[in-house]
Amino acid sequence: MRWSLLALLLTAASITDAQAAPAVTVLPHSISQGGLVIATVPAGTQIKIGDKAVHVGRDGTVVFGAGRDEKGPLNVNLAYRDGHHETVRINVTPRDWPVERVNGVPPQTVNPPPEIAARIKREQAEVTAARNRDDEREDFLDGFVWPVQGRISGRFGNQRIYNGDPKAPHSGMDIAVPEGTPVKAPAAGIITFAKPSLYLTGGTVLLDHGFGLSSNFLHLSRLDVKLGQRVQQGQVIGLAGMTGRATGPHVHWGFNWFGTRLDPLLLPGIVQP
Repeated sequence: MRWSLLALLLTAASITDAQAAPAVTVLPHSISQGGLVIATVPAGTQIKIGDKAVHVGRDGTVVFGAGRDEKGPLNVNLAYRDGHHETVRINVTPRDWPVERVNGVPPQTVNPPPEIAARIKREQAEVTAARNRDDEREDFLDGFVWPVQGRISGRFGNQRIYNGDPKAPHSGMDIAVPEGTPVKAPAAGIITFAKPSLYLTGGTVLLDHGFGLSSNFLHLSRLDVKLGQRVQQGQVIGLAGMTGRATGPHVHWGFNWFGTRLDPLLLPGIVQP
């Protein structure tokens, strides 16, 4: 059964002039850093957040997110089909970001030599390009399930220090599980990237859920899907491992709205442990 969009939003605001638009706009009053918004607007509405145009589905579905460092507020500019305009202000709730120290990482993966750094740059560019897909599919409306069950060993957004060397914040959530644990699709979608041996992320799979939303799974020991394949929620996409830059077997689950990294723990359907 499909999730009700109203149930996905904690609070909502209606447009100021109900007679000026053909239906009701439903947007939250606030969003957490790393959070995802799934909302509705009248069909045919054009939306911009700042200078960025936002995809609006034929049924009025719209999604967007607030990155880890987003300060807000998000000013959502709406241009309705009948010529009516309004701006909805969405406050961004700040979060605390603890420091995670990860020791025992192979030094060449923390500060790689120039030829390896060039390889990493090429591989990351491929992954970034795969995140630009913008389909009309609304696979995300069925909610999300955990890809594996296990201990959360690394949380989204926390500052990472590898072998004492500060690096970028953690881009997803790490779930510690035994090597070979089946990894399941958290929602249906299309495989847009699948390669077994990237330098930093090892076995890597990207699963596109539509509207620029995608999950990525890193450090897999085996891939059971191929590029362009359609998978259903709960379908096994590979096996957990510790390929690439990893100190133990786990699944890294990242989630993006295009280039904006979001927190998988804040997705609809995911119950925090």
